[in-house]
Amino acid sequence: MSAATDAPVDSITPTATRDWRTPVELVALGAIWGGSFLFMRVAAKDFGPFPMVATRLLFGSVILLPLLWRARGTLRFSHLWKMLVLGALSAAVPFTLFAWGAERAPAGIGAIANSMTVLFAALVAFVGFGEKIGTRKAIALVAGFIGVVILASGRTAGDNVAPAALAGAAASFCYGLAGNLIKRYLSDIAPTAVAAGCLLGATLLTAPLAVLTWPDAPIPVKSWVAVTALGVLSTGLAYAFYFRLIQRIGAPRAATATYLVPLFGVAWAWMFLGEALTPTMALAGAIILGSVLFSQKSKA
Repeated sequence: MSAATDAPVDSITPTATRDWRTPVELVALGAIWGGSFLFMRVAAKDFGPFPMVATRLLFGSVILLPLLWRARGTLRFSHLWKMLVLGALSAAVPFTLFAWGAERAPAGIGAIANSMTVLFAALVAFVGFGEKIGTRKAIALVAGFIGVVILASGRTAGDNVAPAALAGAAASFCYGLAGNLIKRYLSDIAPTAVAAGCLLGATLLTAPLAVLTWPDAPIPVKSWVAVTALGVLSTGLAYAFYFRLIQRIGAPRAATATYLVPLFGVAWAWMFLGEALTPTMALAGAIILGSVLFSQKSKA
């Protein structure tokens, strides 16, 4: 998923907001991003966190690089180091945390924890930038954190999933922090260029670590297929697709695709990996997702 949900948008026509394609595309995007946790679960143990993340970022960057090149006339030197830093916060660090968690817990754990991104974005805006948080979002934050605690307390097949759940929550915090920083420091260039630049910066940061930790054993074909899908589909194409939605319907509506991620993440893991939805996961997911939806019912 992306952290740049508050990037600038083009004018939005009433016709576009009523377009039947919008809900279909939002569901499709949620399904694609939900699939990223399935792909990570398949490939994580064979690749390891850094090699998997660097490979994912490389494929995603290649897909989006033409968008960055097209916006080259609007870029200044100051944008480059900002993209490097924000690439770490919006991609390199959270992708690595999710990959680390995917080695240790079912795909649904990361997908559910990912739902906290919207709430963390509101918390960072309140604490770091003095934005009003309102009663609804304050209640939602408390409920969301309770959901994370419940998620971390669960076990799957006797294994403690707390480390993976906390890693997912930390990754979501990175997304929330990056979204606020991108809004304030990269709002003068096209959203698609921001996405491409941040992914490229994250690729450069993770590449040396990937080389140092590349596995000695041959990587199975299925894991290569999973990482290729993760990079091309869930990162490169999904980011381009997402920012096209932002430009057409606005960031708040486009961000609703993230609400579907845990639903699809759990569903894909059940269908293709046989990973069951435990009562703890179901309760935590309901609380976290409910808190996010509750927070969005008001601008307060």
